[in-house]
Amino acid sequence: MFDFHDLVTPGTVLADISAGTRKALFGIIAAAAEPMSGVPAKLVAEMLADREKLGSTAFGGGTAIPHVRIDTIDRVHGMFLRLHRPIDYAAVDDLPVDLVFALFSPPGAGGDHLKALARVSRALRDTAFRAKLRGAGSSDALYALLSGVEARDAA
Repeated sequence: MFDFHDLVTPGTVLADISAGTRKALFGIIAAAAEPMSGVPAKLVAEMLADREKLGSTAFGGGTAIPHVRIDTIDRVHGMFLRLHRPIDYAAVDDLPVDLVFALFSPPGAGGDHLKALARVSRALRDTAFRAKLRGAGSSDALYALLSGVEARDAA
């Protein structure tokens, strides 16, 4: 179905995260991104917040794709979080967000960045896939869905 094995690892797929606000969510994302990027969490959180000021990265159906460019990485990386409780995110449909797929790209990865955004957006627009993500019982189950393990096992 959908395969993001090139973007996520078991350690970057997190289930039932508690974040009451976007600011808190960005802090959680930034702390998890610090080891991958080598950039202090506080700076990554500020970068995410600054990007959000340009326009909400929530696009409906309870989903958001916050994304930033980080000059210390060499390829596009992703992180998926399913929130324990949805949060207000200023989405276009005014629905709170509980499914978040963060993307981190190097400055020179324009095409790869746009392709990753399009792939993630397509997946999160799929109602059945969102339902599977919401119904997954653990981070491991989420990783299996996101990395295409489910599709490969069925083949």
